Amino acid sequence: MANLQLRWRAKQPELMDDCNDGGAPLRQALQHLGRLNRLFAAAGPILYGVKQVWKEAGRPRELAILDIGCGAGDVNRALLRWAKQEGIKLELTLADITAEACAEAREQFQGDPRVKVEQLDLFQLPAGTADIVVASQVLHHFGEGDVAKAFGAMLQGARLGVVVGDIHRHPIAWAAVWLAARLVSRNRYIRHDGPLSVAKGFRAADWRRMQVSLRRSHPEMHLAYAWRPLFRYACWAKRPQAAEGGNGDA
Repeated sequence: MANLQLRWRAKQPELMDDCNDGGAPLRQALQHLGRLNRLFAAAGPILYGVKQVWKEAGRPRELAILDIGCGAGDVNRALLRWAKQEGIKLELTLADITAEACAEAREQFQGDPRVKVEQLDLFQLPAGTADIVVASQVLHHFGEGDVAKAFGAMLQGARLGVVVGDIHRHPIAWAAVWLAARLVSRNRYIRHDGPLSVAKGFRAADWRRMQVSLRRSHPEMHLAYAWRPLFRYACWAKRPQAAEGGNGDA
């Protein structure tokens, strides 16, 4: 790893970024990624951020959530449990650009009437597609110049706000994921993309730059972020009617 301290975001593309490659190996990678997601509590930041937006929007009893770039969609089980506990009527749409991810998500949530799966491109989201648009470990796939554009596309699709969960770029996280990827899978996507995802992740300074960029393009929006356990970040932006909240730093 040339950038041993991970001071800067890695620019190397992940294997999963090639939408022309896939098939059975990608389906298997999505299944194995679920193991890493459980191990490193990937659902935590999404649930945390959704709770912030939901509370600041007045705790609505009906909620439509779109998970863009959902992969197999496994992190959404935490959202479904939370909604049931709170008595929220949740309509959950899982969306991904690849047919393999959509097929895997349909299989995982088969028979759950609260969940539907669609093949969608992030940059073609219609305005007001859902109350909350969430993206788990999606933003780090974009280069520095495209991160703000991706966030803006999510904002366009949201009526209440956007929630992003992503990885804290840190040497300890990199080493942990490198080791875990080799323990849980022999899949080439997992072994290559797992540690690279950490190297492409974010630090507090990156989120601060995002706040500045968002204020320029969407001055009415407020972006907040918080460090979460196991080297994760939750980041959320709310529509103006929601009260502004604080942010964390790490």
